[in-house]
Amino acid sequence: MVFLGYHASHEQVPPSKLLSAVVRAEAVGFDGAMCSDHLAPWGIRQGESGFAWSWLGAALASTSFSLGVVTAPGVRYHPVISAQAIATLEEMFPGRFWAALGSGELVNEHVTGDPWPTKDRRNARLGETVDVIRRLLAGEEVTHSGEIDVHRARVWSLPEAAPPLLGAAVTSETAAWVASWADGLATVAQPHDLLSRVVSAYADAGGRGPRVLQVHVSLEDTEEAALAVAREQWRHAAITDVSLWDIEQPEDFDARAGTPSDEQLHKGALVSHDAGELAERIANLARLGFDRVYLHGIGPDQTAFLDRAEHDLLPALRRAL
Repeated sequence: MVFLGYHASHEQVPPSKLLSAVVRAEAVGFDGAMCSDHLAPWGIRQGESGFAWSWLGAALASTSFSLGVVTAPGVRYHPVISAQAIATLEEMFPGRFWAALGSGELVNEHVTGDPWPTKDRRNARLGETVDVIRRLLAGEEVTHSGEIDVHRARVWSLPEAAPPLLGAAVTSETAAWVASWADGLATVAQPHDLLSRVVSAYADAGGRGPRVLQVHVSLEDTEEAALAVAREQWRHAAITDVSLWDIEQPEDFDARAGTPSDEQLHKGALVSHDAGELAERIANLARLGFDRVYLHGIGPDQTAFLDRAEHDLLPALRRAL
């Protein structure tokens, strides 16, 4: 059976309400949860961005299922600080935490004032960062010089065992690269053929561990209402003329997205008024080889989304899978 999780979007919901939502997500039948780790939202209308690590402690203490985070150590977070945060959560909540590590997004990382490197340089930095974090979680004292610098660092409060460190990848090229070091793959929904290439690239490169898929969905009473939510909250996904990772400010996302067409909005999220039809589309993506699927209701009203998930979407998905 495919693991069905809930995605908590810090960019869209205040952290206090998001905490209530993740507690409710467990109550309505989700198997676990994951969250984003942003300093800024994707657009002005989203309007939030709570600190994921503070929230994760509260969320783990308030639930009994597993939680993960997609994070980008190496710029905004020095890898020693990331290792300390990871170790603390795993020590407090053993076996319930995981992190997916990525190379970062300019909207979050520009605040340090450091130049934004090319993707190759970002991957090189991430590779060094992963090595440093793993060594620290193993109890080593670490000194390192390269894309990142570390001087005689040690994490003192360690868990009995390090949690899984997955690799975050959107393209097949990145998926093949993270297979060399990751304990699993975390990616996001995209057209079937492109997503299939990501999964295949990870497997062909020897990738191990769980395959995690995050799916953005807009499920409302009517198709028009579902499209309206996508246009209000998730129109940045229509941007195709530049990489989303290279845009600096929420205002820049809004300007580049402009006024997307209904067709463009359908490409950025799964939009529907029919839970059964939506469940089948999600199941088709899961059948590409994913062990876990995390559902992100892209509207700000998480109470309504969780109601629909409990009564319609989750039952339909479990039948489809």
